[in-house]
Amino acid sequence: MLPRHPRSAGRARIQLLRQAFEWQIPDESTEIAMLLLSELVSNACRHPRVPRDRLIGVGLLLPTLTTLRVEVTDAAPDLPALRHAAPDDESGRGLALVDALATTWGAHPRGPGYLGKVVWFELALLSPARVASDKLRRRAGLG
Repeated sequence: MLPRHPRSAGRARIQLLRQAFEWQIPDESTEIAMLLLSELVSNACRHPRVPRDRLIGVGLLLPTLTTLRVEVTDAAPDLPALRHAAPDDESGRGLALVDALATTWGAHPRGPGYLGKVVWFELALLSPARVASDKLRRRAGLG
């Protein structure tokens, strides 16, 4: 869990980088995933109308050896909407970037008993992850 603070995007990128190394995800795919994760965490820090002390969650999943799924949770109930920013707008391009680079993405309310939402993306890996051991395969949900 991360605080709603501008530095949280960097902390989330480090978490993703470590996991990508462990799962042996290709570097190019890792860089794209880090960019998109930064956008989602930044949005979760800036936009929710909830108390500052609410935390942001980051989930990293490897549902198959060729797909990385990244989830960001926050306590705000409003689902994000894709905007079209004008050339001189200072913001509004984050989800457009996610939409352009991710294989698929979406958002949904969190499960029963939880406040907020989950915003996620999936990224088709440029080459398969090489999860080295049976233990790692189980942690990644692959075996």
